[in-house]
Parts: sequence; structure tokens; C-alpha cells
Amino acid sequence: MLARMDASQAIADLTEISPQVRSVAVIAADGSVTGSNTSPEEAGRLADGARRLVETAEDVRSAHGLGPVAQLEAATTAGSVFVVRDGDRLIAATTTPEPTVGLVCYDLKTCLRAVVDDAPKPRRRAPRKKTDDAAP
Repeated sequence: MLARMDASQAIADLTEISPQVRSVAVIAADGSVTGSNTSPEEAGRLADGARRLVETAEDVRSAHGLGPVAQLEAATTAGSVFVVRDGDRLIAATTTPEPTVGLVCYDLKTCLRAVVDDAPKPRRRAPRKKTDDAAP
């Protein structure tokens, strides 16, 4: 099972195992940045750009009858921007040029899933036991 941790620790682990990753922002469902390894201003710009990329990609996908975006990459000669979604949260990252795309996406998804979500989760109920209606 995946160890749950705060965003700072998860991002530190991510950048340690994925040296291609530079700036990272974890984005909550409400759009707020819940963790980053950059200044608050840069994290805000990264989060805003990530949300706009996802919204635009979803508009295009929707117009073609396709489902929601799970991950995306915008590549430039200076590096790439990745956005990965897990539920209603996002993680965005910049990388060095020509990153290993599959590995970066996997590492970002793992990082996002490791981050403890501050919202309380509903408690699961134990399944009801079936009663045997047949009399002995």
C-alpha cells in the first residue's frame, strides 16, 4: 500500500527519484495550491496554467465525444509541463527538455496519490450480513 504523507514530503520524494522534474504544485479540488517546491507566486502561476490546460483539453475532448483528461504534456524546446489528475485533484510539474514521458506521468500520479487529502473521507459501512430466510 502507498504510504500517505503531506505534500511537502511527497514532492521531496518525487524530485529525489525523478531528477527531470523541476517545479511542482499539488492542486486541490477548489483550485488552491496545497503543496509546492517553488515560491507561492510561481506555484500559483503553475497551478493556474495547469487548470487552463486541463480546461482547454477537456473542451476539445468533449467536442469529440471523449471522456475527461487524465494526464497531459505540453512540450517546448526549454522543457515540458505535465498535468496529472487523480479524482478532483491535480499535480502539475515542469521538467527538463525531452523527459521520459511515461516515467514522469507515473511518478506524478504516485506523488499525488501519496498526498494526504485534508478533506475527511466518508466512512465505509460494513456490509450487512445476509439472513437465511429458510427455516430448518
